[in-house]
Amino acid sequence: MPMAATEIEAMIKTALPDALVEITDLAGDGDHYAARVVSERFRGMPRVRQHQRVYEALGGRMGGVLHALQLTTATPE
Repeated sequence: MPMAATEIEAMIKTALPDALVEITDLAGDGDHYAARVVSERFRGMPRVRQHQRVYEALGGRMGGVLHALQLTTATPE
């Protein structure tokens, strides 16, 4: 069963409470999403580590329940 966008957003916000999270269903199938995550906690982190933090927030669901996630991370401007 695919993950709902609201569930993905909630998991990310639990791990990164200050984050602004935007989720887009890319294929309309509940299985291919894009996420934009903006958090002050990313400041000074390399992009790879930022992405790892988001994947950690999803608790191992990537590649299983959540098939694909196109990820963009940033710090507030």
